[in-house]
Amino acid sequence: MAKVILICGKICSGKSWYAERLREKEKAVVLSHDELMLSLFDPLLGDKHDEIAAKASAYLYGLAAKLLDAQVSVILDWGFWTREGRKAARAYFEERGAQSELHYVSVTDEVWRGNIERRNELVLRGKTGAYFVDEGLLKKLESRFEEPVSGEAEIVFENIPDEKYS
Repeated sequence: MAKVILICGKICSGKSWYAERLREKEKAVVLSHDELMLSLFDPLLGDKHDEIAAKASAYLYGLAAKLLDAQVSVILDWGFWTREGRKAARAYFEERGAQSELHYVSVTDEVWRGNIERRNELVLRGKTGAYFVDEGLLKKLESRFEEPVSGEAEIVFENIPDEKYS
């Protein structure tokens, strides 16, 4: 039976790395919010970013539902940073008869800061199309993240290995 896997974690925690490895194991399609946003829009959308991000999320939810209807499992690679957002996502798919799992990619603050530094270096060198995380963005995003409570995530994956930045 097809299912949807919600990948939860802070920016630069290793969600995309984890989703790609999970894709191989689950034989699933990965739908990446950042990939869609960065492919279609200027990364510096300013005040329009949240509005366009909400539209991108709605599009990806609909696409995921169609894939699930076709019996294709889906991995949603975006942060699911709030409990409310995770609850709403589960409800959306439950209403459509789909099973959902929450996978939380957890990192220590030390690993997280190192990931941000390494990714920012790659962005500056043009080696990745990811978002550059400056202190302003870091504070904004850090204030929005709500760690899953005990029992909320079916799987907790801790500290993605450094190989993802090689």
